Amino acid sequence: MTDTWLTTLITDTPQAGFELAITLSRRAVKYTQPDAAVRERLRPIYSEDANALMAASQIVAINFQTIAAANDYWRK
Repeated sequence: MTDTWLTTLITDTPQAGFELAITLSRRAVKYTQPDAAVRERLRPIYSEDANALMAASQIVAINFQTIAAANDYWRK
């Protein structure tokens, strides 16, 4: 993947920051496993695994922390 899609971590609102955190997390999976067929095959497995879902939530939370810090926690 050579496309440049992430040009800034700055967002207008916390909601937009959270959505960016989800995008970052999903893109990381895509970079790690570029084969869409493999991702599709694995999705039913981890979608029923509470530990996998909690781990995914943790990754989104970590990404959101990074984005919030980059946005000075949306304080002006």
